[in-house]
Amino acid sequence: MHLLDTDTCVEILRGNGKVITRRRGVYGPVVTTEITASELFYGAAKSKDPAGNRQVVLEFLRTLEVLPISLVGAQFFGGSKAQLEAAGQLIPDADLWIASIARAVRAKIVTGKSRHLSRIPGVECEDWIRG
Repeated sequence: MHLLDTDTCVEILRGNGKVITRRRGVYGPVVTTEITASELFYGAAKSKDPAGNRQVVLEFLRTLEVLPISLVGAQFFGGSKAQLEAAGQLIPDADLWIASIARAVRAKIVTGKSRHLSRIPGVECEDWIRG
C-alpha cells in the first residue's frame, strides 16, 4: 500500500507528469490521510480561488481512500514523539501523524520528505517527486 503525503498530492494537483505517471504505475491501493486532506483544504482556502480549489481537492480525494487516525496510530504517535523529543529531533506533529497512520496500516509513505520522515522507526518512504 502507498500512502500519499501532502507534498506528493500537491504535485499531482499541479499536474506534475512524473508524479502522475508513478501513481498510475502502482498496482495496489493508493491512499492518503485525514491529515493530508486537511492540509489540502487549508491550501485551497487560502488560495486566490477558494471555492474552485476546494472542488478540485474534493474531486482528487474521491480517487483515494482517506484514512483516519486509529488507536494503533495514536499509540505509535505518542511513543514516537517521546523518542524524537528525547533525541532532540522533533518533527511537526502533522508529519508524525501521517507517519503514524502509515505505520499502523503498514503503508509506504510517498513523500519528498523521505530524509525527514525516515528518522521515525519502522517508517518506509519513497520519493516520486525527486526520485
